Amino acid sequence: MTIGIALALGAVIGVMLGLLGGGGSILAVPALVYLVGLDIGQAIPMSLIVVGIASAVGAVPKMLAHQVQWRLAAIFAAAGIPATVLGTAIGRHLPQPVLLTGFALVMVVAGIRMLQDKGDTGTACRAGDGGINWRRCAPRSIPAGFVVGLLTGLFGVGGGFLIIPALVLMLGVEMPIAVGTSLLIIVANSAAGVVSHLGGAEIDWAITAAFVGTAIVGSLVAGHYGTKLDTKWLQRSFAYLVFVVAAYVLADTIFLR
Repeated sequence: MTIGIALALGAVIGVMLGLLGGGGSILAVPALVYLVGLDIGQAIPMSLIVVGIASAVGAVPKMLAHQVQWRLAAIFAAAGIPATVLGTAIGRHLPQPVLLTGFALVMVVAGIRMLQDKGDTGTACRAGDGGINWRRCAPRSIPAGFVVGLLTGLFGVGGGFLIIPALVLMLGVEMPIAVGTSLLIIVANSAAGVVSHLGGAEIDWAITAAFVGTAIVGSLVAGHYGTKLDTKWLQRSFAYLVFVVAAYVLADTIFLR
């Protein structure tokens, strides 16, 4: 039963990563805690392993299609990796109810961001005749990268639900490029988070392997067919699911314990 849950959830995470460049990982930690029965200290590093590997696999077709902005990914990673380490250190000193409450609030923010896609784009990193104006782009990218990294370390989320809006709405990156760039950023932050958790948590490798296997398949399939699908309906539906899960986590943490 436990392995079956891991297989199913891994497929969902992989599909979300392949289609939207993030999102599915927001369900990994609650599922590991409530469906598999792990504590959040185990769930966070296991989530990061799954999200990191699935993102790396999903990024390959994006790189082959030249749908990655490498310098922008490097800026986000440079700001996000130290923040991920910091978030991990902070999370070790917080009790599980506090972490779960914070995670539920992050889920609410994620759902809201998924519903706010109005098609508007920023201009800070938009490429002109002379390429990207990095004097305008970098100062806006660094704070966004730091926030994403901090959340990755604290809660074990990939952060795609924040990276994509930051790249598209704030910085003006085209959506296909934003998805590929987001996947690389998630890989860097997830790797930093896993390293930060090593030695401090017991990882169930059988469950993790089940997650990873179906997440890779889901990411590859979704990445291949994603360009042919209208993902707006899927994104909105997923946002409502995130709200439901967040409400359950809050109710269980605040009222039922």
